[in-house]
Amino acid sequence: MTDTQRPTLRQQQKEQTRAALLAAARRRFVDDGYAAVTIDDITAEVGCSRATFYLHFSGKPDVLRRISAETVHQRAISVYADLDEVLESGSRARFTDWLRRAMSWFEANREILPVWDEAVALEPSFRPIATQAVAELPAAMPRYLLRWGDQRADEARLRVGLLVTQLERFFTRWAVQGTLEAAGADPAETLADIWHPALLPPEERRPAADG
Repeated sequence: MTDTQRPTLRQQQKEQTRAALLAAARRRFVDDGYAAVTIDDITAEVGCSRATFYLHFSGKPDVLRRISAETVHQRAISVYADLDEVLESGSRARFTDWLRRAMSWFEANREILPVWDEAVALEPSFRPIATQAVAELPAAMPRYLLRWGDQRADEARLRVGLLVTQLERFFTRWAVQGTLEAAGADPAETLADIWHPALLPPEERRPAADG
């Protein structure tokens, strides 16, 4: 890197402040909930002004969007890009393994997920952000969409969206709230029974055995 390419001290300080604001916002959102936290709370923790906050973010929805995009453990879009290859293999065993990895992703990000849900429920300006985040997931699965064809692409996207929703609600009730008991069952195996056939185009599904 040449001298002209190296960030200046001012640029480094600006980026450090931005990272500190993201970290402070995440801590406060997780500890106190999205609604209870104000921009003043975030800036007070960092020791900067509201004006400095607005140099980096347009508001609370924007800072939460950036937390989700930049600080989560592995972006969700990469998890679903992996699913694209798994589904193309046709292997139920590989799909079951993918479900276990997806549940591990939820576990790694369990603290921020309730914040996201709260923001969707309470912040109208955050809903388009959440909608776009979900829409990005089937968009990361081009081979899967191709198998459904142009005329059924919307149905294929809906099925991925329903998978995302069920996995999220299952994890919340099972691992976060403790209101759903799995007992001795393997959740990934049960979910695979439901979702492996449901994600296949109708012509690729095996007919049910008679009797």
